[in-house]
Amino acid sequence: MTTIAIEKPRQPEIIDLLARSDEFTMELYPPDSCYLLDISELEAPGVTVFVARVDGEALGMAALVARNDGTAEIKRMFVHDRARGRGVASGVVSALEEHARAVGIRVVQLETGPRQPAALALYLKHGFAIIPNFGPYVGDAFSVCMEKAL
Repeated sequence: MTTIAIEKPRQPEIIDLLARSDEFTMELYPPDSCYLLDISELEAPGVTVFVARVDGEALGMAALVARNDGTAEIKRMFVHDRARGRGVASGVVSALEEHARAVGIRVVQLETGPRQPAALALYLKHGFAIIPNFGPYVGDAFSVCMEKAL
């Protein structure tokens, strides 16, 4: 059984997911193209962390970073390899979107990379469209930015 809930990020299981996410990302991209929030950034005001638990075990996560202007960015989306292909990522995206709508966020953006075809397919399936790179991602050939109006 999979559950998805808002949780505090400073938990051993979440810290382990973040470490796995770091390792996964660093294997694909050069360090200056890795825009990973650390645990203290995930604890900041305006950041909501969603955790997917499969039979009680934390195996997926994402953070929604509100910008206080009706927009937000998805950060730290990651699913443990043991849970991939089981709908965990789709569930996290859906929960995140539902929460964003409930708190008045009108547009959600994200950054992923060209070496992550599964991530690109996931976001396209959920109605995100590729947009020009924004913010820190401008000019980074390893960044693919996407957006969805809610």
